[in-house]
Amino acid sequence: MPFVPRRIFLFSLLLASLLAFAAKEFAMPNIFAAKTYPAHDDHPLEKISIAADPYDVADKAAIFNEDYADKGYLPILLVITNDSDQPIALNNLKIQLITKRRDKITAATEDDLYRRFSKVKRRGDEPSRNPLPIPLPGRGPNVGVNKKNRDEIDAAMFSAKAVAPHENQAGFFFFDVSGISQPLAGARLYATGITNNDGQELMYFEIPMEKYLGYTPPGTAK
Repeated sequence: MPFVPRRIFLFSLLLASLLAFAAKEFAMPNIFAAKTYPAHDDHPLEKISIAADPYDVADKAAIFNEDYADKGYLPILLVITNDSDQPIALNNLKIQLITKRRDKITAATEDDLYRRFSKVKRRGDEPSRNPLPIPLPGRGPNVGVNKKNRDEIDAAMFSAKAVAPHENQAGFFFFDVSGISQPLAGARLYATGITNNDGQELMYFEIPMEKYLGYTPPGTAK
């Protein structure tokens, strides 16, 4: 085997790592019935259940290209299971995370995420980029967010408008928890605005996040 200089070897290794990262595309995790997740709320009468699965640790968050935690966001996978024989509508679905100290955090919109990821830290002493005496047109919120990550946000966010009978729908909601220590401890996730086939709104769903924090997989020593 011919001798390969160390510098060339390290460069090749770095190049391979960069190519592997560039090739990574977001893919939704496998989805299961809501009642199988530790943190869930079940409405037996309507036969609807909702689960919340936070992606708050590095091994789970590795499915994303963006570092949401670094930007102050907590991704939570929401799974809605409809075990009834009629569809349910999600057009008015609203998800809110209420922390132990009663912070009411509404899920971020795409534009909220774009703005957070578009921010560029500046020293404050840079020369003006607009020397003209008239203001320039404002830029859209997705400026500074590359297409790959815009596609990821679009693919990850919960977007279903209905859940067919005996099916699941899932997607991520992102909550701005910057400045909040241990946002899941004592927190509850509320889901409202779900309507049945007759247009009647169902009772709200309340998911205690302590069920997620306190869950120990079977066979795992405590």
